[in-house]
Amino acid sequence: MTGIQITKVTARIGAQVSGVDISRPLAPEEVAALREALNVHKALVFDDVHLDDAGQQAFARHFGDLTTAHPTVGAVEGAPNVLPVDSERGRANHWHTDVTFVLNPPQASTLRSITVPPYGGETLIASSAAAYRDLPEPLRRLADTLWAEHTNDYDYAVPDEDIDEERAAQRARFTSITYRTVHPVVRVHPLTGERGLFIGGFAQRITGLSAGESRKILDLLQAYVTRPENVLRWRWSPNQLVLFDNRITQHYAIDNYDGRPRRLHRVTVAGDVPVGVEGKESYSVEGDASHYTPVLAPSAPAPAAAYA
Repeated sequence: MTGIQITKVTARIGAQVSGVDISRPLAPEEVAALREALNVHKALVFDDVHLDDAGQQAFARHFGDLTTAHPTVGAVEGAPNVLPVDSERGRANHWHTDVTFVLNPPQASTLRSITVPPYGGETLIASSAAAYRDLPEPLRRLADTLWAEHTNDYDYAVPDEDIDEERAAQRARFTSITYRTVHPVVRVHPLTGERGLFIGGFAQRITGLSAGESRKILDLLQAYVTRPENVLRWRWSPNQLVLFDNRITQHYAIDNYDGRPRRLHRVTVAGDVPVGVEGKESYSVEGDASHYTPVLAPSAPAPAAAYA
């Protein structure tokens, strides 16, 4: 018995966690309980946490090795594993899964509130497993066969017409190394065996299809991810941390706070290479991300029925 309490926030995604102090080293049974809760609920919220950057990194390390902050974007000074998610550096008001343009995207992400605007600034987190279950059977069969190329060779946060000199510099940093990786459109979760739609903003083209055909199919599938029933809308408060499973969710930071200061710190846990329903792994087309993340071998999945 760990004393950890898990309270659902919505039927399909999200839970609040109490009864554990994540500012201290966790016992193995506590880590196991949190991992199980993450498998089930996809996103976990911790209130009234008192962590600095070192504490956030220590908590995230309970779940595996850390990535550096980002393949191309700079880290917090003195903390190479911490990415500042700062409204002054750009606003990612776009659905995405973190860093899917590399061969092995992070397995999990932690976000910690530093500066919260007086209104707005919510983070939406969507269950791509629920989205897959929502697909009509013919669409499931189609999606199971598809692969998509993910790339950072565009700016997912800033429309072309809004680019000024500063934002042009941000874009140049983001695309300073071009990455292109082909992932299955339906990813099998390595711990649970669940299937989820592995697409989002970095997925730009379905292999074997034209850009126009790809966009229609990706938009159709994406509409299932962002159904309101599949989305947790989290309003940030001071001293909160959200842990979400990056392998089977997407997220979106809403730009609805009138340019007020908003800052979170992100620490991500290294992940394995995605695997599709036929057991085939993703493959890299362009870009070496070895400075960002170690490549981990996939784990043996648990029976999918346990999380259906």
